[in-house]
Amino acid sequence: MVVLSACGAKSQEAVTKDLEAKIEKMKSYKVGAKMSIKVGEEPQIYLIDIWHRKPEEYKVQLKNEKKDQSQIILRNKKGVFVLTPALNKSYRFQNEWPKQTSQAYLYESLVKDIVEDAEAEFEVTDKHYVFKTKTRYPNNAILPRQEVKFRKDTLEPVSVSVFDTDQEPLVHVEFERMEFDAKFDDDSFETKKSMTSAQIEVPVLAQNDERTFQAKYVPEHVIDATLIDEMKVENDEGMRILLTYGGDSSFTFIQEQFDVVPSANMLEMKVNGKMVDLGFTIGVLTDNSLSWFDQGVEYTLISDELNAGELQEIAQSVQSFSEK
Repeated sequence: MVVLSACGAKSQEAVTKDLEAKIEKMKSYKVGAKMSIKVGEEPQIYLIDIWHRKPEEYKVQLKNEKKDQSQIILRNKKGVFVLTPALNKSYRFQNEWPKQTSQAYLYESLVKDIVEDAEAEFEVTDKHYVFKTKTRYPNNAILPRQEVKFRKDTLEPVSVSVFDTDQEPLVHVEFERMEFDAKFDDDSFETKKSMTSAQIEVPVLAQNDERTFQAKYVPEHVIDATLIDEMKVENDEGMRILLTYGGDSSFTFIQEQFDVVPSANMLEMKVNGKMVDLGFTIGVLTDNSLSWFDQGVEYTLISDELNAGELQEIAQSVQSFSEK
């Protein structure tokens, strides 16, 4: 344990206990944050609104910087859901989110990271308490460490930077506002109301007049694999692109754009897979595949050779990369 503090400043143990007490005392909160993910040449910017009411109700809305696409992670008494307003679809998961892994934008998750890391580093600056900790991601070999800053006067989170193995920050979260003990309506965490509210901001996708879209390709530096086949199929539902990669690792990359017919009834789908946070969106992970939705297109990686971490790394790398 490394403790770097000014003379007379609170110790790491004291600050950690204060953070735990803050989490224990609060009943709810609302948070506004901005998240930057370094993928490709340009960082991707997302706006995040987080609502939490104890004991286990959560609503996390992710919106891209243009605010023309959003996705919601919702936890209520009925379970864990991922809502995609543009498709008017709700995906229901059977898991314990957000307890099992680090969540860079959840206050109590950051405090848990600090408490559970016996080797956490600590520093006191003029305005902040700074912790450097291990992450609790399932595949933390990709993003093993993070730096978390808290305000000294209020203990509110200021920022989080998550680093790769080369100590390069790949994810950065800036907390812009935080309201403790926020008031919520009884139905604030209901699935239908959350979907309807989101669709006021981001309407359901209209039917595609042009059934073409730009394919995304896997950057060569990400994995030792070569594009060996590309096939485009147009059918009644839209356009499908199938990319086959071979080499030391082989996999198939499917990209499918659907014609969406707006419906007054939300479609709920039960998912046989794990929910994974890709940063820019939420994915569905199975034993040999990873699927996600972005900008009107559903993407699926399929491989019997790649592990979950490699699948997630590919998904994050293609987000802003379109050249072969």
